[in-house]
Amino acid sequence: MAQDNYAGALQQPISSGFNATSTTSDVIKGIDLKGKIAIVTGGNTGIGLETVKTLSKAGATIIVPARNVEKAKENLKGITDVEIEKMDLIDPSSIDAFARKFLASGRPLHLLINNAGIMFVPLRRDARGIESQLATNYLSVFHLTARLWEALKKANGARVINVSSLGHHFAPFNFDDPNFENHEYQTLQGYGQSKTAVNLFSLELDNRAKSFGIRVYSIHPGNIWGTELTREAPVEILQQFGFLDDKGNPVPEVIDSLKTIPQGAATTIWAATSPLLNETGGVYLEDIDIAELAIDSSIPNGVKPYSLDEASAKQLWKLTEELTGVTFNVG
Repeated sequence: MAQDNYAGALQQPISSGFNATSTTSDVIKGIDLKGKIAIVTGGNTGIGLETVKTLSKAGATIIVPARNVEKAKENLKGITDVEIEKMDLIDPSSIDAFARKFLASGRPLHLLINNAGIMFVPLRRDARGIESQLATNYLSVFHLTARLWEALKKANGARVINVSSLGHHFAPFNFDDPNFENHEYQTLQGYGQSKTAVNLFSLELDNRAKSFGIRVYSIHPGNIWGTELTREAPVEILQQFGFLDDKGNPVPEVIDSLKTIPQGAATTIWAATSPLLNETGGVYLEDIDIAELAIDSSIPNGVKPYSLDEASAKQLWKLTEELTGVTFNVG
């Protein structure tokens, strides 16, 4: 059997026993996380909040870094064993400060769930001049994971779950102009390449990290209504996807066909806890299973081969170190 997932060598469903309608409650049944420590970015809204609730019920201690600490405190009220810390993913110095504080606690990190993300935004750039979707959805994931590497090793068996999206189908990674400096900005193209980057990073990190007992997964939660991901979406794009009618009202039959938040977070929980994945990493998951390889247009879901390409993954790692100034030596 293949030992890594380059070119999608391991992208075969494994009959997990769950399906697209399974929820976090189904997946967490029988799982004991007492003594485990998790960090969940974006853990105070949407599927991140559901992820935190589920991990807490299973006994884990969860740290939720948040840009708006007061909002996070309100949203997480009543959930046990949750710690809230300040962090802004668009600000590299904020990521560094959060990671330093966690490392100083001396605790291991068993689960790093890079859940936070943005979509449908107009062209914005961070203080470094980097397009905001690339910066938030991918560069911050690389940066935070690199900074927390020693704590992940200390766990003697950790998992990193990077929330990707079927939206990676929108675009491969544009190595020639990833920052939209020489071609017109399109928000879905920016989103697509940021999620392709998440898949490539997950693939490469797993291959480098598995000898330390650390496994890495990228996951597609499914199409979900009721999260903050659409808060800046232009009406025209939501109409294009069929979510809104020509008057801008939600289309009930389309909305009803989408996943609920507990269904959307279920693949994250499965990736974080399933013993079926103990010997497999670097794979892209959807509907609580390993996804198919989307080798042509006859497979509408699954993972695109360009986001599991070994040469691209290695090239992206090098480029990311240059863009972030963060050297990630896995050792």
